[in-house]
Amino acid sequence: MKIAIVNDLPMAVEALRRVLALRPEHHVVWVAENGAEAVQRCAELRPDLILMDLLMPAMDGVEATRRIMSATPCAILLVTADMGANTSRIFEAMGHGALDVVDAPAIGNGDPRTGAAAVLAKIEIIARLIGDRRPSTATGGAEVATEPGARRPERLVAIGASAGGPAALATLLRGLPADFPVAIVIVQHVDEQFAAGMAHWLSQHSALPVELAREGDRPSPGRVLLAATNDHLRLVSRERLAYTRAPQSYVYRPSVDVFFHSACTLWRGEVVGVLLTGMGRDGAHGLKALRDKGHYTIAQDQASSAVYGMPKAAVAMDAAVDVLPIEAIAAQLCNVLSTQIEPGGSP
Repeated sequence: MKIAIVNDLPMAVEALRRVLALRPEHHVVWVAENGAEAVQRCAELRPDLILMDLLMPAMDGVEATRRIMSATPCAILLVTADMGANTSRIFEAMGHGALDVVDAPAIGNGDPRTGAAAVLAKIEIIARLIGDRRPSTATGGAEVATEPGARRPERLVAIGASAGGPAALATLLRGLPADFPVAIVIVQHVDEQFAAGMAHWLSQHSALPVELAREGDRPSPGRVLLAATNDHLRLVSRERLAYTRAPQSYVYRPSVDVFFHSACTLWRGEVVGVLLTGMGRDGAHGLKALRDKGHYTIAQDQASSAVYGMPKAAVAMDAAVDVLPIEAIAAQLCNVLSTQIEPGGSP
């Protein structure tokens, strides 16, 4: 991969160079000392991946991410020495299209392999995302028998998002009323160490409580559940959630497709599928399965998407009943869920 480094500390740059040198397939194509320089260098030579620091003079990593994703979009991995203290900045940058975040490797003259594993693992995942080498179809995994005599569940809004998702989700949830009478489950591509922080951050933008989905949880009206681990979240009965490592080959963890397919198969009530901004194709096949079964589906439009990958794939396979700007999706959810939706079409 052609990789760029954006960091104002020479020792931090050297630490990253030493990490990348452990993989001969990675090449550093340029280094920028601040966000402003990174925007200019990216316009001159767009890399496959940028390792972006958050805190820099002249222009920080959040604003640099916003400008790069607007003008010359490419994959961005945030690299920071203190993730806990920069949670809000991390989600802001991810809202602009950054794909993921990782702890900065240790600075010093020791073994470069110390602390390198996490960085290299994230780079490998992003390399697979860029190459999109996932299977062409997805399934929800082995089905578990439904519970005898289980009550008919409430309606469900199933939402999938990736790069750019935090900001899109905040906008969507902000538009829903506190008495929204439908269960909501969100699968966002985010490392599990940030899931709790993201649930808290989203709660600040939402009249509805946002909580981490726990093993055995039941989606219920007026409650937003967020996938909490790097394993896949899915329904294992008509109304019970669980986590599964399979399929292990999926680069998308947790996978939107896995959850959408499980909802399509096991949820007995009405489902509305929503696929938001993100790189790759995850969720497109699951959204198509929901529409083919007669459920209403929405894909975010290109103009409002930070990264028009996942919704674009869904639109290409006619998986979306409606393609809407993020600002209009909440109102549409309120509209369609107050009426009877005709199978395969708009209300």
